[in-house]
Amino acid sequence: MNLAGLTKGYRPLVAVAAPIAGIQLAQVALTTTDLAMMGLLGVRAIAAGGLAVTLYNQLRTMCVGMVTSVGNQVAAAVGRGEARTGGELDETGREEIRRVVRASFLVATGVGIAGALVLIGLSFALTLFGQKPEVLAMARPMMMALAPGLIPMLWLNVLRQFAVGMHRPGSLLGITLASIGVNAGLNAVFIYGLLGVPELGLTGVGLATTSVQVLTFLAFLALVRRDRQLAPLLSVRAWRADPGTVKSVLELGFPISLTYGSEAGITSVATLMMGAFGPAALAAHNVVNQCAYIVYQLNIGLSQGSSIAVSKAVGKGDRAGAGEIARRALTLSAAIMTVLGLVYLIVPSWVLSLFLDPGADRAVTASASTLLLFAILQQYCKGTQNICVGLLRGLGNTKIGFRMTLIGYWCVGTPLMVLCGYLLDLRGPGVWLGLCAGFGATAVLLLRRFRKDLHAVAEVAVRPG
Repeated sequence: MNLAGLTKGYRPLVAVAAPIAGIQLAQVALTTTDLAMMGLLGVRAIAAGGLAVTLYNQLRTMCVGMVTSVGNQVAAAVGRGEARTGGELDETGREEIRRVVRASFLVATGVGIAGALVLIGLSFALTLFGQKPEVLAMARPMMMALAPGLIPMLWLNVLRQFAVGMHRPGSLLGITLASIGVNAGLNAVFIYGLLGVPELGLTGVGLATTSVQVLTFLAFLALVRRDRQLAPLLSVRAWRADPGTVKSVLELGFPISLTYGSEAGITSVATLMMGAFGPAALAAHNVVNQCAYIVYQLNIGLSQGSSIAVSKAVGKGDRAGAGEIARRALTLSAAIMTVLGLVYLIVPSWVLSLFLDPGADRAVTASASTLLLFAILQQYCKGTQNICVGLLRGLGNTKIGFRMTLIGYWCVGTPLMVLCGYLLDLRGPGVWLGLCAGFGATAVLLLRRFRKDLHAVAEVAVRPG
């Protein structure tokens, strides 16, 4: 079989996953730009700003989980509508989609307000976790500036899931790419006080991110309203949301949020542990964690793409196809992680130079170079477990992911982070070794559960009567 024949089976998966991964990468480029700008302000700014961004991402991830099921619900409504007519989406299906979107905007607004309040509260509670006073003094105002941005960010994600469910995931990519340049410009304006704006320093980074979230939402909303397929189905009247549909969004979103939160939580715990080793260790951790976070977005694209593909295959009764989709997603992930791991090994100084100046503190550079090796293993483990979560969601199981993360992250990973980082005095490398173990254990548990659930679905399909 030639190369075209080998790659043909992967094309449908890549067609869905690539635009999603592109959007994810573009969104992460915002925080990556922020981290690069923080590097111009010094090691202490990287430490404080990285801490603020880590906790922001923790809450952002959990909040996004609450509306992640919107895409599946929209896609399911499309499928049912087309099934009723034999090809075209009927009016019943159209109204069902509108109800889902209205309910999702209501959920997004409530969750966004709650998340903003929690982030502000955390900015004061960090004193209880052994963080250095000089780091907290810089991190707190930045977290307050980031907090309001959670609301438009969630509105944007509702629109995004709506577009994904309608099989138009690429429509947001151009706007998200443009927002990177806007973010960089606003960072410069707010940090250095250009164009008559007060000089805000690190706080300006948070304000720039919030401003970009607002602008991106408004731009994508305008784009959706001009789209002939999406505009007739868009309804942002959250106050008219159907209580039953709101309940459905919450019931599906809550376990996803807990799963995402558990995943982000172990990363936040690792960041707090690294902060106890001082600003240099925390800065190195933040830089390497951002490198891994960028790569992780590729796996998120594969996870969401394979989740949608598995749901479609199961809906058609093609269980063998669902298993093949899983194999292809995991194979693609392993191949991509291998290529990027080689980049880390061959040119580590170039990778780190994206975030650290050539004249950066040698202790930071040395620590980051060591942690980059652990990031290679982490990317395999974390990517695999995220894809497995998506595969299980494709089978309709959104609850098991959280249960498995409780075992993998908190019964395996966190104790090992404490043991290796503190008791064995391995410090930063010990913390990352515990991280890898937690993600690896979770990946194994989730993969076994997917195989079991897929087998059970197949048995139901072939059972007589």
